[in-house]
Amino acid sequence: MASGRFCEVLELNSTALGAMCEVDKRQGVYRDLPYVGLEDIESGTGQFLGSLEPRSVKSSTFRFSSEHVLYGRLRPYLNKVMLPDFVGHCSTEIFPLRPRPGLNRDFLQYWLRMAGTVQRINATSTGTRMPRANVSAVLGFPIPLPPLAEQHRIVAVLDQTIEDIATARANTQRNLEHARALFESHLAAVFTPEHQHPLVPIGDVGEVFDGPHATPRTVNEGPIFLGISALQDGQVNLGETRHVTPDDFQRWTRRVKPQSGDVVFSYETRLGQVAIIPNGLECCLGRRMGLVRVDRARIDPRFFVYQYLSPTFRSFLDSRTVHGATVDRIAIKEFPSFPIRVPGLAEQQHIVDRLDALREECQRLESLYQRKLDVLDNLRESILHHAFTGQL
Repeated sequence: MASGRFCEVLELNSTALGAMCEVDKRQGVYRDLPYVGLEDIESGTGQFLGSLEPRSVKSSTFRFSSEHVLYGRLRPYLNKVMLPDFVGHCSTEIFPLRPRPGLNRDFLQYWLRMAGTVQRINATSTGTRMPRANVSAVLGFPIPLPPLAEQHRIVAVLDQTIEDIATARANTQRNLEHARALFESHLAAVFTPEHQHPLVPIGDVGEVFDGPHATPRTVNEGPIFLGISALQDGQVNLGETRHVTPDDFQRWTRRVKPQSGDVVFSYETRLGQVAIIPNGLECCLGRRMGLVRVDRARIDPRFFVYQYLSPTFRSFLDSRTVHGATVDRIAIKEFPSFPIRVPGLAEQQHIVDRLDALREECQRLESLYQRKLDVLDNLRESILHHAFTGQL
């Protein structure tokens, strides 16, 4: 930990960013250099996602070298800051910042990536649809400026700490993906194309309804409006609940009024989303949604949904999807003919019980790994904050 005296040094030696670096706008048309666009910089980490192959673009660009820090001024909340180790050219939405003597380049990029700095810069933005940072205002921000030797020490500590956190985060992310893949692989094993039970059309085990063909006006309270975004991984998620007026509810349920146990699905936009209407939920459907009222003497709604989520059935859906220029869709009138497996109810119950237990465990693991990712992200921000308040 730094001494109290060093804390005072950090506070007293803060200076305007513009006094310690310049925006180097060497604009031109460059054809023989690698190109960096905003899409080539990973948010938060500054990792370069592009190619080192020479690339030209139609508009003029800024030239940069390994002396610069590349700062993405468009949508500054995306936190796109990169340390290039090559000579290239970049979009004019990216400003090459050249530190002056007395300011370490790595120290500068860590300060720019700190959450507090990002928030302050974002507050200078103008423009609603395409907000851009006011870089002139940013150059007036005070930046803590300890001696160069201390900057180097802080950078060395941050390099090692951030690298360790990144490694832990990558491992946790892999574990999270494995937890998600575990359930998917089990679904694939249960609902294989070679399954012993014969295929039957969906229309043989349930009645298929088309939902309304427009979207009702939503209000702050009233009966629930169920849109496609509420269908998540086989379940209804009412995290962002919307409502309709009682009169609109009556109109929008004339075609079909969802009941507990009905299976709802999307047939246009976000294809493959499906869920069961839970007990006690009174709702109307949004457009581009269909409903299957299954014959419970033949098939359990939960078994139907699990099969719908399986890779085998999703692959079949993809084969029947009409890919448009802007929208993909499935012909709802063909849905009753789509084939599914229907074993006996006892076997369905056995399969559902196993899948429910596995799903619960996978969701527990996902939640555990997601919390760990959040902790690691908070730790990274805490380390950066400590570095620039003399506490590292």
